[in-house]
Amino acid sequence: MNGIATPALGRTVAWVAQATQVGTDVNVDIGPASGVVGGAVGAFLTTLVVGAILVAVAPGYVERTMATVRDEPVESFAYGLFCLVAVVLVAVLLVFTLVGILLAIPLGLVAYVVWAVGAAIAFLAIADRLVGREDGWTKPLLVAAGINGALALTGVGGIVSFGIGAAGFGAVLRDWLG
Repeated sequence: MNGIATPALGRTVAWVAQATQVGTDVNVDIGPASGVVGGAVGAFLTTLVVGAILVAVAPGYVERTMATVRDEPVESFAYGLFCLVAVVLVAVLLVFTLVGILLAIPLGLVAYVVWAVGAAIAFLAIADRLVGREDGWTKPLLVAAGINGALALTGVGGIVSFGIGAAGFGAVLRDWLG
């Protein structure tokens, strides 16, 4: 800046001063549609990226867990929902202790990653039923991500997407925890 004031800087400073006055409303119009679209894009990309990594790194594991989701969807859902509630309760209890906060954050991150893995596998199981894998994993990956993204665009679809994610979460945890 070197001591030289620019007209744009002057207008910005004046706007900030005006906006921070007591009683002054700042109108920022971010509608609910942008949040829904952002959530749908996030769901699409998460399923696509996590699914692609899983298929590239551990295709046998993906196929085995997909079979669990397809063969035992109610049991996987119930186990996933129970474990999710347990993780949330443990995290909340940990937050109440000073040392527990340091454990609650990694627990939440691990739970999120396991949820993303499980949801991707569950949506891949659905996509595999719809389009098959004769040509490889590309088509099921895109269909799985598309289904998750499309469900996130609707209110009721979010509940369905949660149920599918819970079934995948449960299948993954049942496999890992025995």
